[in-house]
Amino acid sequence: MPEAPLDLPDFVSWPSFPFEGDLRVKPLDPVVATEPARQGEDGNGCVACAAKDNAYIWVSDRWRVRAMDKPTGLPMVLILESRSHLDLGDLPNLLAAELGVMTVRLERAVRSLDGVARVHVNRYGDGAAHLHLWFLARPHGQLQLRGSFLSLWDDILPPIAEERWRENLALVAAWLAEFGGRALAEPPRIAWQAPATLTDSNPIRFDDDVDEVAGPAVEEHAAPAPVPAPRDPTSLPVVAAPVT
Repeated sequence: MPEAPLDLPDFVSWPSFPFEGDLRVKPLDPVVATEPARQGEDGNGCVACAAKDNAYIWVSDRWRVRAMDKPTGLPMVLILESRSHLDLGDLPNLLAAELGVMTVRLERAVRSLDGVARVHVNRYGDGAAHLHLWFLARPHGQLQLRGSFLSLWDDILPPIAEERWRENLALVAAWLAEFGGRALAEPPRIAWQAPATLTDSNPIRFDDDVDEVAGPAVEEHAAPAPVPAPRDPTSLPVVAAPVT
């Protein structure tokens, strides 16, 4: 006898839920006795460990921050990774303390961007064994994106402009570099464009009848008056001093 379908949860009626229409719950798969290994389990084939620093927007001795390969629907989506191959529960006390500082620092950096109202910080850990935390920026004023479905909206919304995306990456990297490490993300290059025509408010005139080039008219001035030569002091009249 087939199992009865599960009832839809209440959140399908929430304003933040991104779908509407006829919905149904997928049936649960059977429980497995042994879970499959995550990507990079035991350090074998770990993508994060194999990645070079130039794949990140900011790096330090113990932490690295990377972005997506291309713009997505949200103003910013970043991932904070430990440089060492560790999971959350494996962090020694020093890195555990630094994780708290780095989380707050990166949240502030993302929230400082124009048009960002909140920053969601998520950690899943089911896909890859290497520690990584997600930072998703919710756009200001888009209240429908509030809550736990923000990551779904990131895939649904059209991607933001690449120029704005690269500028945001550079701003976040520079913010983090103020506290140490190296910023590797650069702002977008300015697209300089030469003017189609060159104009001169006072162009040079060429006269075919003369050999000289006629330039702009120069106002003529009268010749300055000659400066009189100094008089010979011996020719000055002698004036007698009064007798006192």
